[in-house]
Amino acid sequence: MRRIGLISDTHGYLDNQIKRLLGEVDEIWHAGDIGDPSVTDQLAEIKPLRAVYGNIDGEKLRTQFPLDNRFSCEEADVWITHIAGYPGKYNQRVRQILQVNPPDLMICGHSHILKVMPDKKYRHLHMNPGAAGRHGFHKVRTLLRFTVEGKNFSDLEVVELGPRSSDPVQGTH
Repeated sequence: MRRIGLISDTHGYLDNQIKRLLGEVDEIWHAGDIGDPSVTDQLAEIKPLRAVYGNIDGEKLRTQFPLDNRFSCEEADVWITHIAGYPGKYNQRVRQILQVNPPDLMICGHSHILKVMPDKKYRHLHMNPGAAGRHGFHKVRTLLRFTVEGKNFSDLEVVELGPRSSDPVQGTH
């Protein structure tokens, strides 16, 4: 059994409550638009980190992290990529891969819209944790925590981090 903290679209911002909340998991997964290498450096100091780069990430992050990260967690086949779409609305690149080799869990970011839903066509669970950073149109910063046991996903928590425009006194950039 593995407890996962899923975050995306930090855009270079990571406050102390995120660090505390992700300190309670076994692994941290970042679904892109990291924004600054210091974000992933700080996350990797907390727990083991898996990440992908996003469309705003520069050369340093694109060298450090892949476009797609496909791996096993417990018995589950997991695929993280930044830009994917969602069930019924995947982009062409993602759809072509799903037609050949769908994962058990598909994770993306990019939209800043928190969404967890089953994909009945490709028989996987789709997750987008929304955005944890302060840049974008979202109103509330979010992340997800959940458990992977075998091929099952359970104990899903949506964690609201506060308004996008808030700047906690304890925050770091």
